[in-house]
Amino acid sequence: MQVWFADHPVISYVLIFVLIVFVYNKVFRAQQKLPLFKEIILYLLMALGSFLLLIFQIDKLPIIQCLLVAVVLMLMVRIRYFVEGRRKKEKNEGPPAGDPSA
Repeated sequence: MQVWFADHPVISYVLIFVLIVFVYNKVFRAQQKLPLFKEIILYLLMALGSFLLLIFQIDKLPIIQCLLVAVVLMLMVRIRYFVEGRRKKEKNEGPPAGDPSA
C-alpha cells in the first residue's frame, strides 16, 4: 500500500488534507466561528502541512494509515458516547415511583 501511495502523490495529498481537516474540525475546532481571513489562513497552513506530510508519506512513513487510525478512534469514541447517553436516558426513564411491579 505504501508503494501505491508513493506512486500516486496527488491522491495521497488529497487524502492527507481531507483527513487532517476532518480531525481538526472534530477535535480542535473552537465552538465559535473564526473570521473568514483567519479561516483561510488556517486552511492554507493545513495545506502546507499536508504537503510536508506527503513528503514523509512518500519516504515510506505511514502517515495516511496513522490518520485513518485517528479517525477510527474518533469514531469509536463517538459511538461510546452515544451508547452511554442512551443508557443514561433509559436509566433515568425507569418505571414510575408508585409502580408496584418495579
